[in-house]
Amino acid sequence: MSIDVNLDKATAQVRETGQNPAQRPTIAGFFDEATFTVSYVVHDAETSEAAIIDSVLDYDPASGSTGFGSADRIIEYITSNNLKVTWILETHAHADHLSAAPYLQEKLGGKLAIGADIVRVQEVFGKMFNAGTDFERDGSQFDHLFTDGETFRIGKLEAIALHVPGHTPADMAYLIGDAAFVGDTIFMPDYGTARADFPGGDARQLFHSIRRLLRLPRETRLFLCHDYKAPGRDEYAWETTVGQERDHNVHVRDGVTEDEFVAMRTTRDRTLAMPNLIMPSVQVNMRGGHLPEPEDNGVSYIKIPVNAVRRPA
Repeated sequence: MSIDVNLDKATAQVRETGQNPAQRPTIAGFFDEATFTVSYVVHDAETSEAAIIDSVLDYDPASGSTGFGSADRIIEYITSNNLKVTWILETHAHADHLSAAPYLQEKLGGKLAIGADIVRVQEVFGKMFNAGTDFERDGSQFDHLFTDGETFRIGKLEAIALHVPGHTPADMAYLIGDAAFVGDTIFMPDYGTARADFPGGDARQLFHSIRRLLRLPRETRLFLCHDYKAPGRDEYAWETTVGQERDHNVHVRDGVTEDEFVAMRTTRDRTLAMPNLIMPSVQVNMRGGHLPEPEDNGVSYIKIPVNAVRRPA
């Protein structure tokens, strides 16, 4: 196995956190049942500096109206705990919910960040939605673009950004102390893994990204972006560990080969419908959570390309 310097750095961070509990982040999850999304507030208990991860903007597709109930829950938590937001992090350009990042940034501050390969997503979907030359495809809608292995801090908490493509080209996992926020790469052990059939997705790449994460120490805590309640489970859940995933994940546990995973994932993806909110979500999220520019009547419009995205067979 080739040396992965960035993963070695992440492994050392987890082990150091285990020896120094003061480096463990305080974590609050906020579940949005309408989109099955979990947003997180992660903060350093000593300095009260915080990051918000994968926020949700409420959206009613029937009326085209947005709302701030989900985001306001986060704001209430942050203000009631006297936290200072320094980062607003996106694990990827979500296809199932709109990001509330601009609203939260306006209310709370912080730098908006995503993975550097967002430019690939912007290029693909900029063409799909015919966004025009006014839509910059350089990631400039974000304050910071993370590269693989880049380190940052939330107060005194050590954090590392890891590039984990496959679900989309730009997926990132954020390891903060001993806790990894893995976006849509992997789900609870009884539910499996993310789809890889969106434009730019790749099942083989996803396998390698997941196995990379699962080389972290077994005690590493994993915080997931979604849960859909696997058959036989009555409660939503979004926290697991590397060890639990390696032992029990129904798609990618230890012993599952790359070819077996790719065959399963490709076959399964062919049966999946597109997410209900993929059209509005991607158009907004590739812009850093901003709506498309208003037209001459002052109204923003979401485009629906006809017959541009396949339906399941």
